[in-house]
Amino acid sequence: FCGCGMLQGVRGQTTSRQTLPVMVNGKRVKTIDVHCHCQIPEAAVLLGDEGAKLQLLPVNGGDEVYIDVNKRLAAMDAQAVDLEVLSINPFWYGRDRDLAAQIVKVQNEKLAELRASKPDRFAAFASLTLQAPDLAVQELETAVKKQGLKGAAIGDVVNGVEFSDARLHPVWAKAEELGVPLFIHPQGVPELN
Repeated sequence: FCGCGMLQGVRGQTTSRQTLPVMVNGKRVKTIDVHCHCQIPEAAVLLGDEGAKLQLLPVNGGDEVYIDVNKRLAAMDAQAVDLEVLSINPFWYGRDRDLAAQIVKVQNEKLAELRASKPDRFAAFASLTLQAPDLAVQELETAVKKQGLKGAAIGDVVNGVEFSDARLHPVWAKAEELGVPLFIHPQGVPELN
């Protein structure tokens, strides 16, 4: 199941929803939403006044990405979702290395805490400082091996650098070595407006 998590659905309409557990041909099916955005308020603090503005998605329901665990669990239950794989759309690629590293560190730590608090309901993709590939390699290894994250969520371009650029090859090699996915989320696609 992939549906942009909390941002999906039509508000104000009454429809019959599946309830947990979801059954198909009499067998229980685990429903996993791998496209669930969230934001970590502590990361916004590092950006000062513009932090909250950069984190808030300009879409219907964008304010729901700030995690309130009880509300998120209730929404998941209402949508018959067993597990969400949380990710954060990159808003730090244009920041300098040190600030971006601080943002990513806070986000990955908080995602790991959230995952550990409800491991049967949440998993997460790490954030990476892709504008500094050497740092991104270290962040990915830490996220997977020490924090229990399942891979990483990345934007589709990093400050104008395409993914085929050799500077990013070490990141792809580390993901391959660790056997984890990289969830690529398009950024700034005019057609989505």
